[in-house]
Amino acid sequence: MRSAVLSPTKSLLWSLFHLTAASASTLMDNGTTVTLGGIPYYAGGMSVAMLNVAPSYLLESPASHGSDLFPMTIIHTHVQEYGSSDLRNTVEQFTSGDDVFQEAFLSTVYLIYSGNGTFLPNLTTSASEGNFSQAKAFLTNDTESPDLTAASLSSPLPNGPYFVSARTGEIFEAYRLYTDDFLAFTQTSISDHRGGYLPLPAATQNLMALSVAVPSRLYYTKTAEQPLAGLRLGVKDIYHIKGLKTSGGNRAYFYLYPEQNVTAPSVQRLLDLGAVLVGKTGTVQFANGDRPTADWVDVHCPFNPRGDGYQAPSGSSSGSGAAIGAYDWLDIAVGSDTGGSMRGPAGAQGVYGNRPSTGAVSMDHVIPLSPPLDTAGVLARSGSLWADVTRAWYPNFTDSYISYPKSIYYSAEASDEDSPAKDLVEGFLDQLQDFLGANRSAANITRLWAESPPLNVSANISDTLYSTYAVLTSVDQFNRLGQPFFDDYAAQNGGRRPFINPGPLVRWQWGQNHSSEYDTAVQNKTIFQNWWSTTGYGTPNNATCSDGIFVYPQNLGVTNYRNQYFDAPTTPPLGFSDGRASVYAEGAEVVVPIGEIPYNSTVTLQEEYLPVSLSLVVARGCDFMLAGLVRELEEVGILKESKAGARIGHKT
Repeated sequence: MRSAVLSPTKSLLWSLFHLTAASASTLMDNGTTVTLGGIPYYAGGMSVAMLNVAPSYLLESPASHGSDLFPMTIIHTHVQEYGSSDLRNTVEQFTSGDDVFQEAFLSTVYLIYSGNGTFLPNLTTSASEGNFSQAKAFLTNDTESPDLTAASLSSPLPNGPYFVSARTGEIFEAYRLYTDDFLAFTQTSISDHRGGYLPLPAATQNLMALSVAVPSRLYYTKTAEQPLAGLRLGVKDIYHIKGLKTSGGNRAYFYLYPEQNVTAPSVQRLLDLGAVLVGKTGTVQFANGDRPTADWVDVHCPFNPRGDGYQAPSGSSSGSGAAIGAYDWLDIAVGSDTGGSMRGPAGAQGVYGNRPSTGAVSMDHVIPLSPPLDTAGVLARSGSLWADVTRAWYPNFTDSYISYPKSIYYSAEASDEDSPAKDLVEGFLDQLQDFLGANRSAANITRLWAESPPLNVSANISDTLYSTYAVLTSVDQFNRLGQPFFDDYAAQNGGRRPFINPGPLVRWQWGQNHSSEYDTAVQNKTIFQNWWSTTGYGTPNNATCSDGIFVYPQNLGVTNYRNQYFDAPTTPPLGFSDGRASVYAEGAEVVVPIGEIPYNSTVTLQEEYLPVSLSLVVARGCDFMLAGLVRELEEVGILKESKAGARIGHKT
């Protein structure tokens, strides 16, 4: 038998055939980036419906030159004689409530009529009378309607802007692309419409920055089941998200482990309530406490948008804080708080952010720092929005109070006579006191402990709590994360160890030498918790939930430049401060911005402004009371919504 020998030409064709066949079997449409009216958009690779219309219409559609896609707006109406004025009102409503929609999407308008009788729109002259020169073609779902082209959808779609394939009739959601100028995000994403997420396969030109795709707000309607519908959400990159990788701020961790197959329950609850995930935000490595810029070796520290743009964003929820401070197109961001990781960024960026009562929501499928201390919080520019999310997100609290606390305990630090923020602090405390009808007294945790210490415990609070936080976090994270990570990495990399930033590495090494102190640290935390709720400033009250409100300064507008050099870290955080009270007591705490003060920037050589923020601490389980108070304080103007950008916009 003779062997068949292919000629060089036939052999090449044979190889190309098999190569083409293999490529076709794995070819995936990742969508496309288009520009409409000067604005970049991403049209997702996954269609949400089919436009069923005469093929001749699609072939003659107003697709852009060189593109298969054309823009279309869907409008639901029950108005039988829908006319130019109705279209004008609809467009004004869409434009005022949505940053994705623009009039260029009116090149095709699909009117979905849900009223009685035959749909009789009067839009033949709308382009001139209504001043909508973009409106060139109208479709309708009413097959009896004269003048308009009949069409249908394979699946129902809400109001809003879309892109349609002129070739196939596939309809794609429109995502506006924003640039992450402040490096707040580590990954950006879109939904895969199957309960998971995909890395965003689109980018616009920028320096080191990702693009963020946001869907139209018109796609979402709030309901009792989904009170957070349409809220755009960023999530700290320690929470696992199905379909995405987790970095924890560490390159080796990101590349070692595959995409996650489950979403953290805390995040999933927000998604179930209607929030829309747009990406993962930057974190200090493994949620520890690095300083920019030297400690941030593996990834770059996000930029704080306030003031001159070169102030530290605080941490460890640095990206979440920077994103909420910088971008008005982002509504809320999730972070975590173990020893101040939510409260620090909230103060530095002048936004609302909380550490909830410990156990408020599950911390499963989250990179741990110390489970006895870890909590999940949310950041927002608006106090009322923060309150709404808090009340929806945390499932285990109730409104068991009938009035607000009648005692305000303000930390001695808040009355610093030399602080430029003194007048702002005193003014807020006066207004809070009047609003509550409360008594106000100076507070000092260290002094109160010394005067009334727990039984058989030193009167010096530092003797008990000096190393408590350091031991719990260092021992827990090395045992639960560090050692397993080292083992997994070594197994796949010939026994090598991954790089760890200086801060967490020092903490882990310190923890290995102090692991025998762990049980004592847990005991000391419990001692403080019991003391705080009986003798301290966090006693519960049946009528007001918390007997009083402990107030201390979170940020007094003091500069903290990111270009400073510091000594290398040698230990975890040691000592006790006001910020540790809610950590050990498991109480609820929120940071509220109260204004801003000027300073002379060494970067811009101009006068700039930094936010001033205070922390309000209440008894464990009083999260809803605190949310209600913040909402009412904003309603009466004592608290204000912060703006995005260099200044929070509060009148001082």
